[in-house]
Amino acid sequence: MKRPHSKIENFSLRPLEDARYVKTALATYHQDGIPKQWEVVQAHDSVAVLIYHEERDAFILVKQFRPAVFINNNHGVSIELCAGIVDKAMSLEQIAKEEIEEECGFAVPLEKIERVTSFYTSVGFAGSKQTLYVARVNEVMRVSAGGGVEGELIEVIELPLKEAEEMMYDETITKTPGLLFAFMWWFAQNQT
Repeated sequence: MKRPHSKIENFSLRPLEDARYVKTALATYHQDGIPKQWEVVQAHDSVAVLIYHEERDAFILVKQFRPAVFINNNHGVSIELCAGIVDKAMSLEQIAKEEIEEECGFAVPLEKIERVTSFYTSVGFAGSKQTLYVARVNEVMRVSAGGGVEGELIEVIELPLKEAEEMMYDETITKTPGLLFAFMWWFAQNQT
């Protein structure tokens, strides 16, 4: 089910108190004897999943509002991989499985969630680690429409494989580096 774009009103910024997901800090150190300092954000690591729908020959992606993006582009809507933070005492694969079901509505067996690689994101200020997975799904695995939990307001979208490469280079579409990397990995692995 397609959700309309949210209307964002009364957007403001204020100092963060009692943070649940990130902590800010000032790092001080010496590099080659030179005293330095740098503002950092301590954030959770995460998992992300490139979901390929075998019957539809399409990627299953999520579209959602991101306040930090809104600051830069005044609409804040981003197209992303299914993803979630590592904040539970579960394996990374179990967290990926849970996110696939909550965000996109597919119950994927753990053995069908394949690890691709891991990398660090936002290295200029956060440096959190993201682990990338791939999962192939079909309609038998569908258990819901997805959309997230607790008011996440995630829109699930299907992007036909034949449109993915064009979307990668369309600068009018806000997307994440993880999504771009996942697409490049997919096309490198599936060249014929």
